[in-house]
Amino acid sequence: MHVFIGGAYNGKTDYVMGLYKERQVALVDGNLPEIAPACEVLVIRNLENWLMTQNLEDDDQVVQAVLATFRRLEQHCMLALIVNDMGRGVVPIDKQARLLRDTCGRLYQALFIEAEQVVRIWYGLAEQLK
Repeated sequence: MHVFIGGAYNGKTDYVMGLYKERQVALVDGNLPEIAPACEVLVIRNLENWLMTQNLEDDDQVVQAVLATFRRLEQHCMLALIVNDMGRGVVPIDKQARLLRDTCGRLYQALFIEAEQVVRIWYGLAEQLK
């Protein structure tokens, strides 16, 4: 699993699609697929849109379910995840927004531990973190 993180509209998708341009890529936007499409590389972005539809009160259960799905998907193709940096020290006033930020933070920590590669994209420039 490769994870690419950065702020919104910082060039993550362009970077990732360029990186895998020689391979058969399937792009999933804002959803968590249960079944891997036929591809060499499955790129999932905007996962926080799917997370907003979940019960985030039990974020550990959500994180474990997402990780289990990613492990299943990896059995069929390489997984590249594009995630948005949601924190930067800003605490949202809205409870639901705080739950989303906290769940994303916990999920990203778990993803970074499991990932083979973690890259931060900042305005199109890549910085290898792992």
